[in-house]
Amino acid sequence: MSSTRTRILALPEARWAAAALLLFLAALPLHLASAPAWSWGPLFTAVYVTGGWEPGWAGLRALRARTLDVDLLMVVAALGAAAIGQVLDGALLIVIFATSGALEAIATARTADSVRGLLDLAPTTATRLADDGTEETVPTGELCVGDTLLVRPGERVGADGRVLDGASDVDQATVTGEPLPVAKAAGDEVFAGTLNGTGALRVKVERDPSDSVIARIVAMVEEAAGTKAPTQLFIEKVEQRYSIGMVAATVVLFALPLLFGAGLQSTLLRAMTFMIVASPCAVVLATMPPLLSAIANAGRHGVLVKSAVVMERLGQVDAVALDKTGTLTEGTPRVTDIRPLTGSGPDEQELLRLAAAAEHPSEHPLARAVVDAARSRGLDIPAAAGFASAPGTGVTAVVAGRRIEVGSPARLPADGSAHPPATVAAVTAVAAGLEEQGRTAVLVMADGTPVGVLGIADRLRAEAAATVAALGRLTGSAPVLVTGDNPRAAARLAGEAGITDVRAGLLPQDKVTAVRELARAGRKVLVVGDGVNDAPALAAAHTGIAMGRAGSDLALETADAVVVRDELATIPAVVALSRRARRLVVQNLVVAGLFIAGLVVWDLTGDLPLPLGVAGHEGSTVLVGLNGLRLLADRAWGTP
Repeated sequence: MSSTRTRILALPEARWAAAALLLFLAALPLHLASAPAWSWGPLFTAVYVTGGWEPGWAGLRALRARTLDVDLLMVVAALGAAAIGQVLDGALLIVIFATSGALEAIATARTADSVRGLLDLAPTTATRLADDGTEETVPTGELCVGDTLLVRPGERVGADGRVLDGASDVDQATVTGEPLPVAKAAGDEVFAGTLNGTGALRVKVERDPSDSVIARIVAMVEEAAGTKAPTQLFIEKVEQRYSIGMVAATVVLFALPLLFGAGLQSTLLRAMTFMIVASPCAVVLATMPPLLSAIANAGRHGVLVKSAVVMERLGQVDAVALDKTGTLTEGTPRVTDIRPLTGSGPDEQELLRLAAAAEHPSEHPLARAVVDAARSRGLDIPAAAGFASAPGTGVTAVVAGRRIEVGSPARLPADGSAHPPATVAAVTAVAAGLEEQGRTAVLVMADGTPVGVLGIADRLRAEAAATVAALGRLTGSAPVLVTGDNPRAAARLAGEAGITDVRAGLLPQDKVTAVRELARAGRKVLVVGDGVNDAPALAAAHTGIAMGRAGSDLALETADAVVVRDELATIPAVVALSRRARRLVVQNLVVAGLFIAGLVVWDLTGDLPLPLGVAGHEGSTVLVGLNGLRLLADRAWGTP
């Protein structure tokens, strides 16, 4: 999927934040080296202007709407710090807030880019057949219900519809998540944006393009992103009361003594000291270092957590919904069984060699699985001649003078007219046994005689069962499997992974419904997936994690976190790390609160010297910051 991405510096928030950061980095060494004020003063002033004007203006607009937010409070605190000489502290606050706003703007733009890019999956034009059989290339947006389309080999289906005639294998992983192309023939449903295989299809349009499954995926992602409850860090939940209280107390502390004849300078100094010691700097740093340290630790171990809010939310989840293909499984079909028929001649090695030789010229994923299996065993694959492929049935080729056919067991006549009844019964029994285990059965025939059956399936990740068990222990409930794959394959894999709640055959909107059912039951759901079809569920969930190696652009952008190295075991580890970070946040808030309360009481009831107030304030900030940095250590990471 291709899409035009918004350039980072095209966002004004990013440009202002970058300017503030660069100016701060230029002024910092001059200030620390005790250079003349004229050398670093203008630079710090520019930091305040570039980084503070946007949050300050947004805060003023909120104030007009009778809302006092933390952005305005931070700007006021920064200006208050500068007013009594703490220019560095104020500039640091400005840079932190400007950078945070820029990251949020970038994340929003990236998600919007991916939603727009999703439309690239659906072709812009389609071949429409008129009643007299003539062909016409038309924009897909002009298609109407009842139109007949011609879908040639290798083309994407232009609209949701039903096959009138023709046969082909259609890759519909973007919609259903099924790992293998699905055989389509007359009467079968096809979806817009899915990729046709080697056969030609005539398709009758059954849905308006604006109501196709792909279009509904776009709409669901946008709706979920728009209606998802605003996320806040823990400390921001008391933002309004704290902000109003602090501002009101500062005004009272300044105005009241003046009414009783106190001196302006001493009153202003006391009020500014109060603003510094009561400012939420230490509280913000009590919250952020543990979360940012946890993000850095997770990043070192291959998990990209997109924000501090996400890191906090990960520790709140109490239910997990897992996708199947590409998440619990490797996402690549592999040969799992080689079953020569008794008395047919070839053994396992020879059966696989003949099948691989016949399949070698084919582009089908099942063919690649057979060829890869032969190569992994070091088998010599002979050249094939006379290769032919029949969509939905299989391939035929001449190998070492023998006519080899590889394909669906359905090509074997059910009445047994061409083969002995015992042979037909043996093939049927082996194929049925493999299919009961969730495998795809592939029949191999030599010179018209069945010689064996291969079983092919998407393989469970080695760490899947341990991950499912760890997530169950963390959340107190077993994970749920939500997949578009068929119920039999889903049930087989779920049994291997230790999952009992299996919801199969789901389209993207069905996955969203399943997630919202869990949410209505009071659960905070973590969804783990990788495909376009998982994106709406990732957006609707309390928290979403995407598998990064094969994940679609939309899933990666919609998810709150990405497993970059594709290691499933990192998911319970990052959830456990988030819970450790939340515990440290609570510890830090207690420490910061005690320091603030003590300094405020001292300032109100006694005579707190400004340098001592600043030292106490900064000391608490350093203390909680160092406590939060403990999560940078490797020992903080580990599967529970």
